[in-house]
Amino acid sequence: MPSVVQFTGPRQVELAEVPAEPVGPGEVRVRTRFSGISAGTELTAYRGTNPYLTRTWDPERKLFTGERAEAAPRYPLVGWGYSEAGQVVEVGADVSGLRPGDPVWGIWGHRSEAVLPAAKVRAVPDGVTLLAASFARVGAVALNAVLAAQANLGELVAIFGQGVIGLLATQLCGCAGVEVIAVDTLPARRAAAAKAGALLALDPAAEDVAERVREANGGAGADVVIELSGSHPALQEAIRTVGPGGRVVAAGFYQGEGIGLRLGEEFHHNRVELVSSQIGGVPGRLAGRWDQPRLNEVFLRQCARGTVDPAALVSHLLPPSRVGQAYELLDTDPGAALQIVLDFEQE
Repeated sequence: MPSVVQFTGPRQVELAEVPAEPVGPGEVRVRTRFSGISAGTELTAYRGTNPYLTRTWDPERKLFTGERAEAAPRYPLVGWGYSEAGQVVEVGADVSGLRPGDPVWGIWGHRSEAVLPAAKVRAVPDGVTLLAASFARVGAVALNAVLAAQANLGELVAIFGQGVIGLLATQLCGCAGVEVIAVDTLPARRAAAAKAGALLALDPAAEDVAERVREANGGAGADVVIELSGSHPALQEAIRTVGPGGRVVAAGFYQGEGIGLRLGEEFHHNRVELVSSQIGGVPGRLAGRWDQPRLNEVFLRQCARGTVDPAALVSHLLPPSRVGQAYELLDTDPGAALQIVLDFEQE
C-alpha cells in the first residue's frame, strides 16, 4: 500500500499506510523517488510552534487572528514536505504533455505516491538529476531572497544562516558576481560555505560579526545582509552588520516574539531598510516579470549548467522507515545533518 509521513503530535512522527487513490481525468499518478525534509518550516510543525496550529490566517484580509478556526490544521498533520521528485506512472484522460516514465518534480509531501492534477507537476529539465530537481522549491526560496537583496556586481553581502537555503543563496550570489561573507554557529556549515565560495565564514558565537565585516570591508558595513536562520538575535546582528542606508532581507521563519531586537540602536541611527522575503510572492518591483514558476526555472537552469550543485548538500539519504530518526536528528543535533532526503526506493 502507499505510505505517507504524518505528525501525530509535537515531536511524534510516523509512516502510515493509506489507500491508493484512483486517477481521474486531468490527473497523473506520480511515484516518489526523493523527498527532502525542510529543517525550517517542517520543524515548526514537528515541534508544535507553527503559527497555523494556534492562530488563523485570514487569506482575504491577510491577517493572523487570535481565533482558531474549525478548519485550522490539527494533529495529525499529514504529508508535510515540499521538495519532491519522482516519475509519472499513470496518466488520466485529457492529459497531454506527460506520459508514464517521465521524470517530474513538484510539491506533494512525504508520500510514496500521489495523484495530482497534471498542472501541478513539472518535467525535470535535461541535465538535471532527480535528486537535484527535488531542490527546486528550496532553490526558489533562496533565489527569491537573493532577488529581494538587490545586490549588485562587486557588492558585499553577509548571509546569516548557512543551512541548505543559506548555502544555495551563497552559491547563487556567486553566480551574480556578488561577494559573500557567511555567518553560522556550526563549523560544518561554515566549512560548506567556504567551499561554496564565501570570502569569510564567521562564527557569531565567538566573534563580533558586525566588527569583523567592517574589518574585511575597509571599515564599511555590508552592502546587504540576508538573514535566513530565523533567529531574532541573528536578525539583530544582521541589522548591526549592514552599512548606513543598507538593506536587511529577513527571509527566516521566525517563531514567537522578537526577543533580542533593539530597534532604537543601529536600525534607527543607520536608517536600515528591513524587508521580508517569503516564497508566497516575489519582490514587488519584479512582480510584473517574475513569478514562482520563473524562480523555479532559473534555479534549475543553474543546476543544469553546474553553477549550483544542490545534491552536494545532501548529508543523509534515508529510507522513509527512518523518518522519525531524521526529524530527531535535525531537531536535536543540526550540526550532524545538513539536508536529509527520504529515498523511497530504499524501502
